[in-house]
Amino acid sequence: MQNTTLSRVLTGLAAGAVLALAAPLAASAHVTATPNQAAAGSWTYLTFRVPNESASASTVKLDIHLPADTPFTSVSYQPTAGWTGTAVKTTLAKPVKVEGNTISEAVTEVTFTADAGGIAPGQFQTFTLSLGPVPDTGHIVIPATQTYSDGKVVEWSATPEQAAKDDALEPAPVLWVNDAPPADHHGGAAVTTATSTHEAAAPKSSGGQDGLALGLSIAALVVAAGGVLLGGFALGRRKRNA
Repeated sequence: MQNTTLSRVLTGLAAGAVLALAAPLAASAHVTATPNQAAAGSWTYLTFRVPNESASASTVKLDIHLPADTPFTSVSYQPTAGWTGTAVKTTLAKPVKVEGNTISEAVTEVTFTADAGGIAPGQFQTFTLSLGPVPDTGHIVIPATQTYSDGKVVEWSATPEQAAKDDALEPAPVLWVNDAPPADHHGGAAVTTATSTHEAAAPKSSGGQDGLALGLSIAALVVAAGGVLLGGFALGRRKRNA
């Protein structure tokens, strides 16, 4: 009888530990971009947070696809240690006018390739772009392609409308401009936006996501501790009744 009770206690501990570990992973399992809001006409730093979701392979490449219909006319990337970055320009189907100048080509893809190793299982990496001016539109979907060392490719490309209809789809990072972001959108918590028309604000950490992950972890640990206390109480009663 004591062995049965002890087994239940250990099972509870294991379940609590799994929950504690899974909570922060679930909260940050998508490729996201912060800040997820910016004013039209401003310049902003956009930081992409890329978690590794594989148990055995490393992330070795990230392609960030910028829009060609509402292009950013100035795009640069921050060097990331251990990664080689490249920016690809595309001739626009329809030239756009920005500050009195006609722009016929713009960067539509930025690629980061691991020099060695990449993002190992259980790790994440951030990549930062400087973008501007922000187009005067509702919101901008920025798909990302994540490539693993075993050849697996994950397309983070679902629009907010598509992701709302099907939770199984991989949502793309979104920059909200004139539209208000939904409260449960996967693109990250709303944070202070860059409003300068000439220079982006300094990159900020994704405090909303980290806070959520921490809160979920604490809750999971509380649940696990409760399981231990209940298990110990049950074991004590068994011993007294024996």
